Amino acid sequence: MQFSLSLPDIQEERQGNTGVPGLWCLDSGEAGRTVMISALIHGNELCGAWALKAVLASGLKPRRGKLILAFCNLDAFDRFDPEQHDASRYVDEDMNRVWSDQKLAQTQTQEQRRARAILPWLEQADWLLDLHSMHEPSAPLLLTGTLARNIELARTLGAPEHVIVDSGHQDGVRMRDYGRFSDPEAHEARSLLLECGFHGDPDTPAIALDLIARFLLASEIVEKEDLPSDWRRASPDTQRVLQVTHAIVAPSMQVSFDQNWQGLETLADAGTAIGQADGQAWLTPYDNCTLVMPSLRQLRPGVTVVRLAQNYDALSEIA
Repeated sequence: MQFSLSLPDIQEERQGNTGVPGLWCLDSGEAGRTVMISALIHGNELCGAWALKAVLASGLKPRRGKLILAFCNLDAFDRFDPEQHDASRYVDEDMNRVWSDQKLAQTQTQEQRRARAILPWLEQADWLLDLHSMHEPSAPLLLTGTLARNIELARTLGAPEHVIVDSGHQDGVRMRDYGRFSDPEAHEARSLLLECGFHGDPDTPAIALDLIARFLLASEIVEKEDLPSDWRRASPDTQRVLQVTHAIVAPSMQVSFDQNWQGLETLADAGTAIGQADGQAWLTPYDNCTLVMPSLRQLRPGVTVVRLAQNYDALSEIA
């Protein structure tokens, strides 16, 4: 798989303006939401770094509230090698699994230390957009969590085409789910995670900028005329909202798929083979089962290798 996206030079951007490397705060001085856009939670996800670099280069300033821009895992990014791009996903541990009070109280790993430096800025944010990319080629995915307010926001944004209603990971809390972002009573908080496509796809920065523009407009801290016109892309004709019902976790290294799944395949019949682990077949548990983000690239025991999803509206009607 060819890695075509070039490495951004972020020497200037990593200086920040907050006293924390890679952290920028653009304050309008007027009342309004505080919006945070984060990138490089994983050091091999270049699209977000390119997008935040473009935001800073544009001179964009909020009319109301604050805009926080965060280049997160700089140490992992500094190790990036396009020939071994998975090796720079993190330094010591996955930085998108440390956002719990228990983990944040520790300073044993580089990612824990960096998360603690970012935390005061995350705690200010009313809305969060976390920019990511994927191990395998895929259409962009917008991950909402299970709160209705985030699903509603995803539909308001109108892009990308595929919206994934998902719960958290069993091996740690994501930034998107930190604190009040996962609190059902924190009605004003919003958080979304955008998977822009394969790490090396040169189109991914444009996908990130499109969502940034939509997100900022929805937050009401900018007006349409404040944004460069080339950030916006055509909206899809419709959005497909899928709810994850199962996360298939590797029990061991003895895991394989029955086909070269690319993701978003919808398998019509319950009982269709997906793959196998330790000699046991994995079968779809219901009709019209959609595969989300299948990948064995990070295979190890305890890692989610594929998610199974159904049409969200159909599930809502049943409920």
